[in-house]
Amino acid sequence: MTRVTFISADGERRQEVDGPAGSILLEVAQAAGQPLEGTCEGQMACSTCHVIVDAGDFARLPRASEDEEDMLDLAAAATRTSRLSCQIVLDPAMDSLTVRIPGEFNNMQGM
Repeated sequence: MTRVTFISADGERRQEVDGPAGSILLEVAQAAGQPLEGTCEGQMACSTCHVIVDAGDFARLPRASEDEEDMLDLAAAATRTSRLSCQIVLDPAMDSLTVRIPGEFNNMQGM
């Protein structure tokens, strides 16, 4: 299991969730009731699953693909540590991962 802490956009709420190794962060977030849409269902065609990874945890994640980086260029409120949660596969090496939910998102599919 990998422990993930979700922080609300306003920073007021924290939720700790355990996700099985090999699971997708987006699916773990949605199962926990986090407000990540994932409109494209993990196809990297939108940025509605954009999260901001804690700076201390960012280096523990595999590098984003060029396609993911291109989509993040279009994400609202993107930062240097932004990632698409649909592209993060949980791994025990990521235990204690902390991510913040952005306050806004862009749906690149126009929905």
